[in-house]
Amino acid sequence: MNDDAEQLEMWCAGEDWCPITTTANLVGKKWHPVIVHRLLQNGPLGFNALKEDVDGISSKVLSDSLGDLEQKRLVNRDIVNEKPVRVEYSLTQIGKSLQPVIFAMRDWGAEYLAPAADKNSSVA
Repeated sequence: MNDDAEQLEMWCAGEDWCPITTTANLVGKKWHPVIVHRLLQNGPLGFNALKEDVDGISSKVLSDSLGDLEQKRLVNRDIVNEKPVRVEYSLTQIGKSLQPVIFAMRDWGAEYLAPAADKNSSVA
């Protein structure tokens, strides 16, 4: 572990299974890993660009997810002083440190995910 890394406090500290619970708590919600992945891939994004990049998420769910990720210290919310003023989301150092976890999730899912069903075929 990097001694300079920011530490997260968890209720299970000291238990051998706590690191797994800590990680699951951070990325265990449906859209959280996708949002982190998009920010890892693209760097800082505004709300609308992020919503467009996370296809299928509603504005409310994205807003709630970003708030939760910010509270968990994975995402920064920065106000950009341009005209008009806009908000930009980026990953914190802790958020960036999730890259191997998020990429491992992506790679594992790609290996075991069944191909999408052909929309023109009928299911017997």
